[in-house]
Amino acid sequence: MELWLNVCFVLVVVTSFGNGELYTALVDMEELLGTEATLIRTLENYIKEQEYRVHLLKKRLADYHHEHEVASQDISNYLANPINAYLLLKRLTSDWKQTVTLLNDDLAQEVGRNMSMYREVLKFPTEEDLTGAAVALMRLQDTYKLETTSIARGELNGIQYSTQLSAGDCFELGRLSYNQQDFYHTVLWMTEALDRQEKERNNTQIERWEILEYLAYSTYMQGNVKSALQMTDELLTLVPTHQRALSNKVYYLDAIEKNVAPLNFNGKPLYKATDELPEREVYEMLCRNAISPHEHIKAQLKCRYVHHNNPFLLIAPLKEEEAYLNPRILLYRQVIYDSEMDVFKKMAHPRLKRATVQNYKTGNLEVAHYRISKSAWLKEEEHPAIARISRRVEDITGLSTSTAEELQVVNYGIGGHYEPHFDFARKEETNAFKNLGTGNRIATVLFYMSEVQQGGATVFPALRLSLWPEKGTAAFWFNLHSNGEGDYLTRHAACPVLAGSKWVSNKWLHEQGQEFLRPCDKDDVPIQS
Repeated sequence: MELWLNVCFVLVVVTSFGNGELYTALVDMEELLGTEATLIRTLENYIKEQEYRVHLLKKRLADYHHEHEVASQDISNYLANPINAYLLLKRLTSDWKQTVTLLNDDLAQEVGRNMSMYREVLKFPTEEDLTGAAVALMRLQDTYKLETTSIARGELNGIQYSTQLSAGDCFELGRLSYNQQDFYHTVLWMTEALDRQEKERNNTQIERWEILEYLAYSTYMQGNVKSALQMTDELLTLVPTHQRALSNKVYYLDAIEKNVAPLNFNGKPLYKATDELPEREVYEMLCRNAISPHEHIKAQLKCRYVHHNNPFLLIAPLKEEEAYLNPRILLYRQVIYDSEMDVFKKMAHPRLKRATVQNYKTGNLEVAHYRISKSAWLKEEEHPAIARISRRVEDITGLSTSTAEELQVVNYGIGGHYEPHFDFARKEETNAFKNLGTGNRIATVLFYMSEVQQGGATVFPALRLSLWPEKGTAAFWFNLHSNGEGDYLTRHAACPVLAGSKWVSNKWLHEQGQEFLRPCDKDDVPIQS
């Protein structure tokens, strides 16, 4: 557009100086050849600019086509990879904005307007989605101790899942981290972007000075003032008039001279609430399968067929496997059918909403950064399969589901997780489940409805126990002791999904209606941790 304006400007100038008398003297006519030469050069430059713009658009189109064709071959498997999922969001947010800026003539602007109208009828991600996906990648990186370079190569725990990230992709991850004031990950990803920019120098639109701008300040915020100064000096050799860099350089020199320590962010991302999660390190080790219960505990565990004196189960006994003895955590294998799981997923899909947690002060449900998933609730009367699963829960637990909550179906997104929590309400949480009027959550039955390629374990930090998702398996435990007190050893978490799609369903049973099925025992003294 700028070059076209230059063409117009030249034409205006020529017209302005033309007084209709040039033809009367050849000496004046000779100057017109210079005018024509100027117009030719301007038009040539405009055409080159347009050809370069079209070249960029064609390259982007080819990239979009390639990735879309790869994804279309197996959509579920493609999106099960968090790197692919992040890149899809990036293509439809920040990348698409850059593409639209290349449409800078009247016809292209009309195309751009038509594309913008699609947002009214099609599903488009938002900047919040892109940021959430980036934070999820950082969470996976920390929890599973993944090297930045490996992720950039498309590897997760040594397994090649996707194409490599470009310098621009790494830059965007660093920029999003910076906007979250997560300087630790900004340094990791901007360093990777710098390395890749060097290799892609003729095939990237990211300039070295742009990366250095973010990297230098984040390095300073991480406590390395001298390195920040060196990067700023390099930035200024590339862009001598960069105002922020000039200002920062003065600040860094002063900090070095006075030996002033920079602001300390401890190198930790904002989403890590370490003060409220003292078991954080154990939790992450369990997610990586780095620790397990002690051998003397595992040696006591058994598996068996059980029927609980239930006439139906005498014919089709349950496959029961002990995962832990105190508290008693049991696994029941092959207790939910594929057809039932398909029904639950199909019914839940259009209803899925961001999963919430209960504010223990107000009793209100609210979104929390430590629970990333979507859930839906299914009622027994909606489908025979839902009613059947309630009866099966009664067979498994020996308890009544008459006061149980509706079946909750959950799907975990990119890096989906739920940090350590209790299923039961503690004494100070006086408003929890108040509106139900059925007492506390006495027990949990958790059905695994998909295989997960990597990650996604249910872990109990106090027990050093990890339960790994196996489609068709149900996990069962009591949240309350038989005296009604909460069992604090049942504090558990859902580890981030590293690769794959995790579907589960929960059935929470409440105290009311269990009086004769699980009588109160005042001598059952709870263990707190």
